[in-house]
Order: sequence, then structure tokens, then C-alpha cells
Amino acid sequence: MNQPVQERPLMRAGRPTPKGRTPSSQARDTVQRLCGDLPAQRDLLIEHLHRLQDALGGVTRDVLAALAERLRLSQAEVYEVATFYRHFRVLDEGGVAPRVTVRVCTSTPCAMAGARDLLARVRAAVGDDATVAVEAAPCLGQCHRAPAAWVGQRQVAPAEASALVALAAQGDTSPRPLPASGAPAQPHDYAQFERLLRGELRPIDVLRELEASGLRGLGGAGFPAWRKWATVAGQPAPRYGVVNVDEGEVGTFKDWHTLAYEPRAALEGMLIAAAVVGLERVWIYVRDEYPDVRALLQQELQALQARLLTWRQRYPAAFGAPHPHTPGQRPLLPAAGPVIELRRGAGAYVCGEESALIESLQGRRGWPRLRPPITAVCGVFGRPTLAHNVETLWWLPTVLRDGGAAWAAAGVRGRSGWRHYSVSGRVRQPGCYRLPAGSTARELIEAAGGMAEGHRLYAFLPGGASGGILPAALADVLLDFDTLAEYGAFVGSMALIVLSEADRARDVAVDMMRFFAHESCGQCTPCRAGTTQALALMQAPAWDQGRLADLSQVMRDASICGLGQAAPNPIDSVLRYFAHEVTP
Repeated sequence: MNQPVQERPLMRAGRPTPKGRTPSSQARDTVQRLCGDLPAQRDLLIEHLHRLQDALGGVTRDVLAALAERLRLSQAEVYEVATFYRHFRVLDEGGVAPRVTVRVCTSTPCAMAGARDLLARVRAAVGDDATVAVEAAPCLGQCHRAPAAWVGQRQVAPAEASALVALAAQGDTSPRPLPASGAPAQPHDYAQFERLLRGELRPIDVLRELEASGLRGLGGAGFPAWRKWATVAGQPAPRYGVVNVDEGEVGTFKDWHTLAYEPRAALEGMLIAAAVVGLERVWIYVRDEYPDVRALLQQELQALQARLLTWRQRYPAAFGAPHPHTPGQRPLLPAAGPVIELRRGAGAYVCGEESALIESLQGRRGWPRLRPPITAVCGVFGRPTLAHNVETLWWLPTVLRDGGAAWAAAGVRGRSGWRHYSVSGRVRQPGCYRLPAGSTARELIEAAGGMAEGHRLYAFLPGGASGGILPAALADVLLDFDTLAEYGAFVGSMALIVLSEADRARDVAVDMMRFFAHESCGQCTPCRAGTTQALALMQAPAWDQGRLADLSQVMRDASICGLGQAAPNPIDSVLRYFAHEVTP
């Protein structure tokens, strides 16, 4: 599945080793033993680091120097990548790595469920045992089972201190099975993709159904899917694809749920996109906090390779190279099918932004790119790239099965289609709910069983950490793209976090700003310094509203990416709707 993508080395060809310290023979042997089967490609730097981190529990500067030598990179670049991602532990000279790391989520939904007390109890139980590291962590994507934790590579939700300590002591840290793990093949698996291979559907037919459906990118931006496809398809080959499974937005777990229960629909959507747009390579980028999903996808991709072999034999006309004498015509897929590569994030919320994700795919720090050019024109390795989140692709087989117009008609109040919503916080049954587009917060709360016992609705976050905080009086406003702008909010990743009268909006806003300050990539000053200054100002009993408003505007106007531009939303929401909480 892996084919080398060549990129110019960052070191002069005449130098056999990078500048800097000379690695020890032991470090060289360690890197070779753990990473020898990986191609020595610059874009696989993060995959190399994962191999070392998983086996050693941390990486020394000696090992980093040996890795730089293997990949023919400067030691400075290897070090800056290793220290950018929080899941790599760079050890000081003489430092000893822990045997296992326990991470407890302290983001808002988990904090409501007692996560901070859980963290304290785990730390107390571990005591002075240096072989076990206990850390607070941002959202683990298990908000519906709060409080959540992560022991090694095993997610635990809901988590109890005794269970976490026992898992760490036993070393039982491998990924847990998911509902779809080992699921047998079904007759409907990849049925719409096979219609394409048989010629029952043409690429233009798919684009027409996609346009009729009104399906939009459901990762946050909401750009019409058909238009993105048409843009990428119109670019010169080779064209690439990216599936974004890095949903790090606080309160968001719908893509985890989709893959945990029905991964093949998303993979089928990916193949349909590859065939229609003409994608030669596709990368699936899975956040490191989802080891269970990554293991499941590894199994599914192995099975998919066997299916591709069968399809190549059954539908030979759909596979092959473009004929030079008929440049306007092409087979749907390369001769061996698209190259599909599973990549692993390393703990960086900013990599949910597609250009930062692409930088990470190429083995670099996850720094968002300046635009233009857009990803559809210049994406992975400078090639035109189609980037989608999981849910967008997951809906494609349904759209083609039922027809675009029928799918669009499912929406209510003038909206098109269906949505998956992550619902967490003060509700009876937190979970992922499928409702028509155009649904309201009140309807989502009702779908989740209503408010939790003894709680009354006070406020809600319509789009996770970035989407702002709205009062209960706005619970009947449509939660969809373009419907919340006049209220200073947006639906984003469609993660509804419900607050009750037991909560304060200002406390949630502080939590969100602490998250943004922690997750800022540090590339641009307005975000790096702005989130830090805002967090300090928000600690005061009475807020300096004028100064916070000025800071908010600067961050919106001057930040490079959506993180810095959206980080002020909780501030502005509190000042607009909950000023009584922050005034003397």
C-alpha cells in the first residue's frame, strides 16, 4: 500500500551525515531495529517517531540524531517536529521514560462529569511510581461517555480511577475492539461503488446527484461538496485525496461514532471520490487519540485490498492508465487501484485544519498554510488535493442509492439532507444523533432524552469549543450552516454541549480559552499571544470588557487560521449574553 513519494532532501548531497552531534552506535541500532522496515522518506518522519515512542516510551536526543541521519534531515528539524506534537516525549540526557502514560480528559464535557477529581485520584493512587505518567489531556472524543481517559493505546470511557490504575499496572494498554471490529461482509457493502465500476453510473452522474443533494463539507466549513470535486477534477494530474479523521474539537465525536459502527460506508465514499475526481493516492489521517479506530481501519483496509483485486479482475475497463490518444477519457482508477495510506496524528488540535494536516502528512510541524493557493489547487506535495471529513464521505453511498433530490428533501425548515450531531453535557443520554438538517438545540436535547435529572437548560455551545455560547432563549434557532452568524456563533463540527443552571458560561469560556492557548501552534503572534493574554484577563472576577473586545478583534482580523479567528467566540458570547456573570 505504501509507495515512495520523493521529496528533495534538505541536506547537501555531498554530506554523508547531518551536521550536529554524532549518534551513538546504540542509537543507530535502535532506530534500525524499530524503523528498518519503514521507507527512509522525509514524509514518514512522524511515523518513525511513533515507532520509537511506542517502543521506548520516549526519545532521547541521541536517538533523534540517529533518526535524522537515517532520514538525511537536519537534527534541528527532527527535534522541532518531535517537540511540536505533544504525544512525543523528548527526554533530557539521562532521563528515563515511563512504562505507560495515563491521560485523563479535562475538557468541558468530561469536567462536568468529574474529570478533575478523577485526575487527582489517579495521581494519588500512582503516587511516586515513576514508571507511570499521569497527565491531563484535551478532548479525547469520548464526550458521550464522560469522564474519559486513555491508558497507553486503550481508551477507557467512562473511566474510574481504580480501573485506570489496574490497566496501567497490568500493562493492558492495547486498543479496545469496536462494534464494527471483525464485522462480516454485507451485500450492500460498496454497492454504489460497484455501480460506478460497472458503468451504471458515470462520474458526471455522481456530480449531478451530489449537486442535487446539497451535501456540504460536514467537518466545519460547509463548502458545497460537488463544487470542491469539480475544482479538483479540473486540475492537472496527479491528484490526491485526504480523509480527515482528526476531529479534535471539544465535544465532537461523530466521526469516531461513524467509523466505530459503519466504517465501510466512509471507505466506499472515499473510493467513489477517487474514481470520480481521479485521485491516484489517498491518505487517511487518524488522530492519535483514536487508536481503536486506527486498528479497525487497518483491518478494513486489508480486506479492501482483497476486494480491489477482485474488482480489477471483474471490471478491467475501470482500471488502467490514461491512453495518450484519448486525453479526454480515462479509466476510473489506476491499474492497481488508488494507493491508500493510513497515517497517524500525534496530538495537535490544529491539524484538524486541512492545510496543517497536510503539513503533518508531509512530516512537518502542523502549521497552517497561508492562502491562496487553496488545497484543491496546491495540497499534498504541491498537488491538487480533495480533502474531506469522514461524515461527508459516509453519506455518499446513501445519496447515490436514494438520489440526491430525495436525500435533500429529508431536511427541514428549508435545509438539505441529514446531519450527525454530537450531543454531550447535561442531558440524560449523551450520544451521536442523526437528525434532519435544520434541527434545533431543543430538538437535539429531546432526542438525547431531555435534560439530565435535576437540571434546567441555561446555555449551550452549538459547535464545540469554537462555535460560541448561546443562551437557552435561542434553543429554537436552526443549527446549521449560515443560521447562527447573526447570533455571533456557528455550528462548526455540529457538537452540541448542553449547560444547565449548575454551570456558568464564564467558566466554560475560560476552559475553552485555556484549550485554545494550549493548542495554538505558535506560528502567528495574534493567536499565540492573544489566547495567552485573553486567558489571563478572563481569570479576573470582573472582566476588562473593553480590552477583551479589542483583543478579540485583533485575533479575528490577523490570525492565520480558524483557530485564532474563532478562539474569541466564547469571550464575545459571554459579553453579549452573560455579561451579568463578569460585571461587578
